[in-house]
Amino acid sequence: MQKWKKNIRDIEPYVPGEQPQSSNIIKLNTNESPFAPSPQVKKAIEKYDYEKLRLYPSFVCKELKGALKDIYNVEEDEIFLGNGSDEVLALCFMTFFNSGKKILFPDITYSFYDVWCRLFNIDFERVPLNDDFCIVKEDYYNENGGVVITNPNAPTAIYMEVSEIEDIVKNNDDVIVIVDEAYIDFGGKSAVELIHKYDNVVVVQTYSKSRNLAGIRLGFAMANRELINALEAVKNSFNSYTVSSLSQVIAAASARDVEYFEKCVNEIITAREWTVEELSRLGFETLPSKANFIFTTNKSISAKELFDFLKSKGIYVRYFNKPRIDQYLRITIGTKEQMEELIKAVKEFLNK
Repeated sequence: MQKWKKNIRDIEPYVPGEQPQSSNIIKLNTNESPFAPSPQVKKAIEKYDYEKLRLYPSFVCKELKGALKDIYNVEEDEIFLGNGSDEVLALCFMTFFNSGKKILFPDITYSFYDVWCRLFNIDFERVPLNDDFCIVKEDYYNENGGVVITNPNAPTAIYMEVSEIEDIVKNNDDVIVIVDEAYIDFGGKSAVELIHKYDNVVVVQTYSKSRNLAGIRLGFAMANRELINALEAVKNSFNSYTVSSLSQVIAAASARDVEYFEKCVNEIITAREWTVEELSRLGFETLPSKANFIFTTNKSISAKELFDFLKSKGIYVRYFNKPRIDQYLRITIGTKEQMEELIKAVKEFLNK
């Protein structure tokens, strides 16, 4: 073996959902929106002066922060922007988890968390969900180096009330508590109000789900000024320009179109509830969802076999070959028509 190989970082990376290249499929495996971005986004792109692309984008992002501050009742200097919520979260891990103590997050949650811990040499502990796949808040009252809660959780889609998150925050006043709210707009209440009550809370959101803009890679965190300044310092230590000028224009236009945002979210919620009801009639048990996806099982069949069958029919869902959840499928909610095709295919599988 070449001697230099021993100095290369060896890490098992996060594995995203499959990205098939064919357009002739129903893609329900990566929690993207089935709807186009706001029509205001199209207008903003058409008005954009392409010659500005020769310049570095603003790292102040004033227009975008101005749009977001009105939505979330925060100040511009309480907002941090990044290249997708994955980058924002990674920077949060780098910035806030340096005590040497184990940080805590659920044993079943977003699988990027343990990857970042290994990448940044952060000790961690996976805290088991209960038998109903719910977070037990008291399990996070022990001494630790930080807490990360995804709400609604992924891949379970289960929502935790803000009052319970607040209890976790109050019992961890010596560390930072990160609340990852990638799916909060599909039925939950944001914990952003807590950033003005406690100085140790960071709330992270994304444009990839409810804003129908996964392609622009835009995420943001909200916290008190001191925490935001710390994040900015870490970000600027390796890249000051993480959000392109075009992405800033697009994101600001999307944020202002509240009517279209609410229309898309409500259509997904309606399709979600219809899908849950239809699957129930077919013998499936689905965890209560406040996200744009569901987590469902049918104890009389193999989840892996159904996953493979759906894929053969051009319908992509997500299967996790992991303890406790290997009999479940995570299914993104698409359009009503896409969900009808899903149910049709499930019936075909059950009738084989």
